[in-house]
Amino acid sequence: MSDEQGLQGLVDAFNAHDLDRIMSFFTDDCVLETPRGTEPWGTRYSGRAAVREGFAGRFAGIPDVHYGEDEHWACGDHAVSRWLLTGTSTSGEKVRVRGCDLFDLAPDGRIRRKDSYWKIVD
Repeated sequence: MSDEQGLQGLVDAFNAHDLDRIMSFFTDDCVLETPRGTEPWGTRYSGRAAVREGFAGRFAGIPDVHYGEDEHWACGDHAVSRWLLTGTSTSGEKVRVRGCDLFDLAPDGRIRRKDSYWKIVD
């Protein structure tokens, strides 16, 4: 499977809200950096359990979150996914925002780091 096919599989797992399947794409020592937080890198989760918790938080905050209009490319041990995130937050706020993920890949193609960015919509 190509890295691009793997990234499409990851998006499919996110859209299914399947945490077990999502985590199968990540290494044991993975890192997730989210768009929001008190530090320049957002919020950082390190290790499988913490990264899984970070993803669970996304589903809890936007229960119907969906990633669409996605495209993916890879070059060596780096990859990019670009997408449109849509959903409704638990407070009732409609979310529709473009974003991207920058990935560091392990030699086996699994994800070592997922660094997420999205536009700020006012």
